Amino acid sequence: MTDAETDKKADLAGPGISTYEKVDEVLPDDYTPLLTRKETMKALFMVKNYIEENMCKELNLMMVQVPLIVDVESGVNDMLDRDGSRTPIEFDCGLGLEKPIRASIVQAATKWKRVALKQFDCEGGEGINTDMRAVRKDYFLDHDHSAYVDQWDWEKVITAEDRNLDYLKDTVRKIWNVLKGAENLVQKEFPQLKSDKYPSLPDELKFIHAEEILDMYPDLPRKQRETEIIKKYPAIFIIGIGWPLKDGYPHEMRAADYDDWVTETVSADGKPTHGLNGDILVWNPITKRRHELTSMGIRVTKETLKVQLEMSGQMDFLNLPYHKAILNDEIPLSIGGGIGQSRTYMLLLKKAHLGEVSVTVWPKQLKDICAKKNIHVLE
Repeated sequence: MTDAETDKKADLAGPGISTYEKVDEVLPDDYTPLLTRKETMKALFMVKNYIEENMCKELNLMMVQVPLIVDVESGVNDMLDRDGSRTPIEFDCGLGLEKPIRASIVQAATKWKRVALKQFDCEGGEGINTDMRAVRKDYFLDHDHSAYVDQWDWEKVITAEDRNLDYLKDTVRKIWNVLKGAENLVQKEFPQLKSDKYPSLPDELKFIHAEEILDMYPDLPRKQRETEIIKKYPAIFIIGIGWPLKDGYPHEMRAADYDDWVTETVSADGKPTHGLNGDILVWNPITKRRHELTSMGIRVTKETLKVQLEMSGQMDFLNLPYHKAILNDEIPLSIGGGIGQSRTYMLLLKKAHLGEVSVTVWPKQLKDICAKKNIHVLE
């Protein structure tokens, strides 16, 4: 295996940084927050309320309650990837039960939402949005990854005819308009956020397939490819994440049982491609790095579920209730995704660190780095 192949393989599992020396390099030395801590909280909830209200309007969603814990046997917890490297926290609960309930803390509500569409009697074109909280214990804790996760996890019923790239792109544009609207609102209320030093988001984002990015930067690992393309286009939606590209590696590992990454499609320039999913990435002018805001996609059918599980060596999943529900057409076709709340606040409020907009646990070495760089991490 060549050095380039080794780098690509090591780059598949996740987007984070792996050392605090690197975090020290990434975080700016000339940082001055544009908002006070009190202003930050006011601005944060302004953004939160705007996005929740307008996501519901744009995508025809309703806000619903969402679980923090689920039954392990249900199979609805999100495994995040397909290499088994990120496992949920599990525990027994139910005082007095002969057989306690084996529960797990959600890593995301990705699969639960699709089942919930039926629970809330959603019809075609209707959907749900959630104020989701989760725990991902297997992340390296850096400037934009924490063990505590907050997302707007949303899901919408679609028809078989909607399962195409045009529908996916139209949905992405609506979400982008909501994010831009939130930025415009908070900058109007807090004009100091409109800074020449930290440019605002572009009005439109660029759609590009993972295969096209590989063609542009064939020797670079995925994170470096993303960095280079975002320097060229400061806001992009990368299509087709999970299918093995022509170099033999997927753009990134993606779980086999929610997004559809095997369906054949055609790129903008007419080349055969795969996948009905993708990520919104933007350039963060403070950290000068890639910044992921959302992962989303059209969900698997019973046919593509079986193909993806076979490719992933996870055919035993077909025995779980969630997967059986898909195979038996008991839950609807859908599209959905998760928008990182703190990630969005961090970007729109021009913050250098996730800990400035969310309260969680951080290692001492990270807090020490932040303290010397004028970054106040909430505790």
